[in-house]
Amino acid sequence: MEKNKNIYFASDFHLGAPNHKESLTRERLVVEWMEQIKPWADSLFLVGDIFDFWFEYKKAVPKGFVRFLGKVAEYTDAGIPVHFFPGNHDMWVFDYLPDETGIIVHRNAYLTEINGKKFFIDHGDGMGPGDKTYKILKRIFRNKISQWLFRYIHPDIGIWIARKWSHSSRLANGEPEEFRGENQEVLAQYAREILEINFFHYFIFGHRHTPIDYKLTNESRYINLGDWIQHFTYAYFDGEDMHLKYFSRE
Repeated sequence: MEKNKNIYFASDFHLGAPNHKESLTRERLVVEWMEQIKPWADSLFLVGDIFDFWFEYKKAVPKGFVRFLGKVAEYTDAGIPVHFFPGNHDMWVFDYLPDETGIIVHRNAYLTEINGKKFFIDHGDGMGPGDKTYKILKRIFRNKISQWLFRYIHPDIGIWIARKWSHSSRLANGEPEEFRGENQEVLAQYAREILEINFFHYFIFGHRHTPIDYKLTNESRYINLGDWIQHFTYAYFDGEDMHLKYFSRE
């Protein structure tokens, strides 16, 4: 990590939802934020649900997002690594985005050490206790046979089906925004379970749509990145400590 540089983290842009107009407004804010932080960025972690839906057919991908994808390519062309974690909405990222934009895709939790601090990074869907139905669905959606079968649905139909499914999610229905306390926060519970096996200074997740910076122990924190639908939050590591921030144009 270079001196005077930061490592940035963000998640849950849900680009494409709920409609083109609102998504485009959000995309422009994301790009503005990326431009703002670029001079200080050592690397960027996009921690899932960046797109509200994504599927790569052999000869087609969902249209749109050109401003965002161009900015990502600008980062990687400049030698700034961009790490991408498929979330529950965009798990069907295959070769197109890595080939065209240079992102590094992590399909499982990424464990790393930076400046002596240990990080556990993942979108967070399907982790922790409960939600057995989704865990079964996740295994089905990640199955190569399921992906092969979906690819044979015409893109106009397949993308329409997927977006209808996506719009029935938390983005459409809403979810309590407050921190519920550790006993009700499955990702905090999951992080504590991991701590019993292996120590990490920072557990960084998305998925929850609520900005959270919660002390698990004196030396370990659970950080949820929030979203760019209501909160417009991100986090950064300055080489010594993590900071959870709200985007400001100033």
